[in-house]
Amino acid sequence: MRIDLNADVAESPDDLALLDVVTSANVCCGAYAGSEELMLDACERAAERGVVVGAQVGYPDREGFGRRPQEPTDDELVATLRKQLDLLAEVADAVGARVAYVKPHGALYNTVVHDERQAAAVVDAVAPYGLPLLGLPGAASLRLATADGLQVVTEGFADRAYTPDGLLVPRSEPGAVLTDAASVADQALRLAPQVDSLCVHGDSPGALDLARAVRAALVDAGHEVVPFA
Repeated sequence: MRIDLNADVAESPDDLALLDVVTSANVCCGAYAGSEELMLDACERAAERGVVVGAQVGYPDREGFGRRPQEPTDDELVATLRKQLDLLAEVADAVGARVAYVKPHGALYNTVVHDERQAAAVVDAVAPYGLPLLGLPGAASLRLATADGLQVVTEGFADRAYTPDGLLVPRSEPGAVLTDAASVADQALRLAPQVDSLCVHGDSPGALDLARAVRAALVDAGHEVVPFA
């Protein structure tokens, strides 16, 4: 029973403490939050701790934190995602780390669950790098990535509410973000047998305590918490 535990980091200085708990780090590439300085700090700390670095790419929307739906052209989306990937690869290389996977962020993540066009653009952006792609089970992005020969990684969210059909409850709705440590840990245990990686958001209230609770619950239940990449 092996499971990866990931978190979104380098969105603010506060989330870097999660690198002491998780096994994979979704490093914000600066499009919707963060900075090159934070990216560098995150990659350096991750390398020191044996945490795998992944590129968290998203819409270039700092005002909306990348959580507002966008309709870029295919070329625009491919270009901005590759720019983000290249920047993180350069930053990671400077501290002896490497980018090992890609995870879309926010609105882009949810859009490529069902939007075939944008999902195809994401796969086109990632394909030359040959990196694994994270996503919700059943997402269009993962289906297209598999068809293109990319490794796919299914992901569950310990701190987000789900709809009956397995999608994430929109953040605009009450109860969309789970903040009770016991509830988050219980959800992680329910999801762990169904996915390859579990996520705790770095900007959730009490994110560090939630991540610790999740990891402790997984270990107590007999799961080996290790990176997938």
